[in-house]
Amino acid sequence: MSRYRFIEAQRDHYPVRLLCQLMAVPASGYYAWQQAQQQVVAQLEPAWETALVKVFGVHKRCYGTRRLCVELRRKGYRVGRQRLRTAMRRRGLYALQPKAFTPRTTDSTHGLRCAPNRLLDQPKPTQANQVWVSDITYLPLANGDWAYLCAFQDRASKQVVGWHVMATMPEELIITALQRAFWAQPPTPGLLVHSDRGGQYCGNAYRKLLHDQKALRSQSRRGDCYDNAQAESLWSRLKTEVLEVRERPVFTDLADAQASVADYFDYYNYERLHSSIDYQTPYHAHQQLLQLNALNCPA
Repeated sequence: MSRYRFIEAQRDHYPVRLLCQLMAVPASGYYAWQQAQQQVVAQLEPAWETALVKVFGVHKRCYGTRRLCVELRRKGYRVGRQRLRTAMRRRGLYALQPKAFTPRTTDSTHGLRCAPNRLLDQPKPTQANQVWVSDITYLPLANGDWAYLCAFQDRASKQVVGWHVMATMPEELIITALQRAFWAQPPTPGLLVHSDRGGQYCGNAYRKLLHDQKALRSQSRRGDCYDNAQAESLWSRLKTEVLEVRERPVFTDLADAQASVADYFDYYNYERLHSSIDYQTPYHAHQQLLQLNALNCPA
């Protein structure tokens, strides 16, 4: 081992200048050697691997090899998933993996009348604002309390069209989220809004808001969480990609939860590629579908 390599190996434990004095070499010589080594490494590293590290960092571990492959090819690097896996393993880069999600916010023993599941045997929607799905989830706070998030998501484009966070989960939670969705996306007649059987989705104010907008209410069958699988998947992604990268998997307080959810949905809608919509962002897919709607609309 050369003297410079010995200094490089020990620099995390001792000051560089002290090591240089012990090895009888000038500090300037060591730094010149270190810079030369870094240039050699940079020359040996392929450009696609440098781009891989940058993309992986920009998306904060949210992208696995499928999305990384698409993103790199759009940047002009034709590289397969196996080479990506090898490079990521060598660098210690591991994407976040969503955990199995079990819904816990639904209380269907409220005794209120539920709507039928109008999505059964229906083809997948091909237009924007044709079907929205909604659900409520818990957000853990540092003090042991919970915040509650309700969101409405377009089923065709995956865009989150409206959401709201509160310290409790009354009917007001979903009313505010739905009003935000209607403000952002003027509803089309016949819009189908699907949810689970929670009591908030059976309240008079919620049903009136849907009726006023000429929207139809749909709810999952009793005991079948898979009827609202898209909404459940959104919660799984959010909790994995927001909380798992933190030192503690909790939000500091209600304000932190609200700000974090806002930041994530901005990322989710405008930057994150989705395999189910041909690796587009939800916003881009939603705009394309709206344009198609306009072209197909009779004059």
